[in-house]
Amino acid sequence: MRLAILDRDGVINHDSNQFVKGPDEFRMIAGSAEAIARLNHAGYHVVVATNQSGVGRRLFDMATLNAIHEKMMRLVAQAGGRIDAVFFCPCAAEANCECRKPRAGMFREISERFGVDLAGAPSVGDSLRDLQASAEVGARPILVLTGKGRKTRDAGGLPPGTVICADLAEAVKQLVE
Repeated sequence: MRLAILDRDGVINHDSNQFVKGPDEFRMIAGSAEAIARLNHAGYHVVVATNQSGVGRRLFDMATLNAIHEKMMRLVAQAGGRIDAVFFCPCAAEANCECRKPRAGMFREISERFGVDLAGAPSVGDSLRDLQASAEVGARPILVLTGKGRKTRDAGGLPPGTVICADLAEAVKQLVE
């Protein structure tokens, strides 16, 4: 099974310093839904792995988070694609849990649930913590320059072998060609 792991905010949709707190605030980055469809058509299963500390901070509840993800899946489906699963950490940063990126607990759960080794699996993110979690399980870190990606690139310290792409569409183009 070919599996691609995508961060959500800043990769699939526009990020917000104030958190995406509802479906009305969820806006796709141009070309991201089509890029996910292109991954699917190339034989990839697509999984989203996202920190959602807004739940732990009580900025929004689980029903709202589910509504956001339903909107994301609907927009991807309208472009001819699908997201096979969404894994998320609802904990605030101070909880210091194992599932919150940069720790790799979420990635280990993905590996276990799908029964696949993540070594070499493409993992796309816009922050250092996304890339660090990817690297910890041997996945292939891909930094996109959308969201916080430019700041992440400019700060340096990227895991060895990190590929840098303008956006998800460019990353997918490189993966499938």
